[in-house]
Amino acid sequence: MKQIQLLAKSLAGTLFFLLILFISAGRINYWQGWLYASINIICAFLNAWALKNKAELAAERSDVKSDTKSWDKVIIGLSALTLIITYIVAGLDSGRNMWSPQFHLWINAAGGILIFSGEVFFLLAQKENKFLSSLMRIQKDRGHTVCDTGIYKFVRHPMYFGNIITALGIPLVLGSLWGFIPVLFSIILILIRTALEDKTLINELDGYRDYTSRIRYRLLPYIW
Repeated sequence: MKQIQLLAKSLAGTLFFLLILFISAGRINYWQGWLYASINIICAFLNAWALKNKAELAAERSDVKSDTKSWDKVIIGLSALTLIITYIVAGLDSGRNMWSPQFHLWINAAGGILIFSGEVFFLLAQKENKFLSSLMRIQKDRGHTVCDTGIYKFVRHPMYFGNIITALGIPLVLGSLWGFIPVLFSIILILIRTALEDKTLINELDGYRDYTSRIRYRLLPYIW
């Protein structure tokens, strides 16, 4: 089943990135790392549960298709690199060298809330949009149409808004002020991806231009 394959792929990726985090921290008793690991594993299972009756969407999100936009592949690669750098910096900071001051527990908790909030936005977007692919392509083979229901009544790219919230939560959970530096680059990549995807949809997806005239904002109402 594609849902199981997607979960296995998500957990394998999570474990790979967490290995980098703990190696950078240089110790196994890195509680911030374990907190972050727990949050990621819970989110992976939540996503798998949300896809349990959506085999077609799970298949779409599992595979890279030949008509995937090349610029999106580049952005995804750069995003993975910035995430790795975030883990390295945060691990060296709060796990090994203590460059940042000790965070109060409520700050770590606030980071966890941000990450879960970002996951909620992602799940709400996935619930409404049956064409929510992992990589940008016009899914002509699946009868791609505009989604304008649910959370898409407020912004055109709610998933990316959720991604930004999640990114901001990572350094807070890990207790690393220095972690915000690579996170800033990650957010810039999300903004670039949003703009490029929006332009592609306007030019290539029937009905999307009309949708933009009704729903003016990409990520945040009254701002952008």
